[in-house]
Amino acid sequence: MSPTRYGAQFGPDVTFLGVPRCDWQDPGSMSGADVVVLGAPFDGGTSHRPGTRFGPQALRTTDYLGHDGSRPSLALRVDGLRDLDVRDAGDVEMPPGDIETSLQRLRGAVAAVARSGAVPVVLGGDHSITYATGRGTADVHGEGRVSMLHFDAHADTGDIEFGSLWGHGQPMRRLIESGALRGDRFLQIGLRGYWPGPETLAWMAERRMRSYEMTEVVDRGLDACLDEAFGIATDGCDGVFLSVDIDVADPGHAPGTGTPEPGGLTARQLLDAVRRICWELPVVGMDVVEVSPPYDHADITAALGNRVVLEAVSAMARRRREAAGETFPSPSAPLLDGR
Repeated sequence: MSPTRYGAQFGPDVTFLGVPRCDWQDPGSMSGADVVVLGAPFDGGTSHRPGTRFGPQALRTTDYLGHDGSRPSLALRVDGLRDLDVRDAGDVEMPPGDIETSLQRLRGAVAAVARSGAVPVVLGGDHSITYATGRGTADVHGEGRVSMLHFDAHADTGDIEFGSLWGHGQPMRRLIESGALRGDRFLQIGLRGYWPGPETLAWMAERRMRSYEMTEVVDRGLDACLDEAFGIATDGCDGVFLSVDIDVADPGHAPGTGTPEPGGLTARQLLDAVRRICWELPVVGMDVVEVSPPYDHADITAALGNRVVLEAVSAMARRRREAAGETFPSPSAPLLDGR
C-alpha cells in the first residue's frame, strides 16, 4: 500500500485552497516550492473524543471564498498563496490502529519536504503526530537546532498513558527524550486546567521547559510573553517549529476539538500570535492539530484552523518580501483613510 495519496484520505480529492499538487515522494515535484502542505489524518492517539482524522479535509476546504489560489491579506498587504510557491502533497497514509507505523511514515514525509527546501505545514490529526513532525524537521535541520513554540491547553508531556508510550498527551516528552528537540528551547503557551500533575511538572522543570499558563498570559499580556519566548527560542537554534493545538483557543472559539478546556485564547489572540511568529522568526516547520469536525458547530473550529494556516503563510510571505528589501506599512496602520 502506498504511504501517500493526493487530497484528503477521508474525503474529496482536494488541495489546500486550490494550490497546485505535488508528491513528497517525488523531489522534482517539490522543486522551487516555498511551502508544502501535508495531511496527517490520524486520531489513533486520542484519549477522549475522536474525529481528528477528518481534520485535514476540513482545514483544506472550510472557506467562503473561491479556491483560486489567491488570498490577499488586508493587514499584511501580501498574498501568501501567490507571493510564495505553496503546494499540497496530499495526505500521508496513516493506518488506523497502528500508531508507530503511522508516525514513521509521517516523519519520512516531513523530512522529505524539509530536505527539498520547503517549509512543511502539516494538517492534523491529533497531537500525537507532532512527534513525527518534530522528528522529521530535526532530521534535516539537526537535532537540538530547532526550537519549539507550542500553543496548547495541555502540556502533552505525559509518560505512559493507557499502557502506551504513544498518544496525543505524550509527544513533547518523546521529542525531548529522543534528543530531537531541547527541553530548554521548548516554549509552551496557553496551558491551563487540571493536568498534568506534580510528577510530570517536575520532569518538565528538570528539562528547563518554559510554560506560560493562561493566568500568566492574562496578567503579563500575550505580547510580553511572546517577546520573552522569542528570545529563548532563537538563542542557539537555527529555526523554529510552530505547533498549534486548536484547543489553545477557548471552546467558545473552537468547540470542535477532542479535549476542550475553558478559559483559553480568543481567535484574535491566536491569529495575532501566529502572525508574529511567522513574520518575526525563522519558522522551518508547522502543524495545526486537534480539529475534530464531528464536534464542530457551523465550521467555527475548522474556519479558525484554516485561518491559522493562512495567517502563517501570509506572514512568511511578508517576511520573505521584507528580506528582499521591500517596505510595507504596519499591520495596524489604516487600510484606507478617505478623510
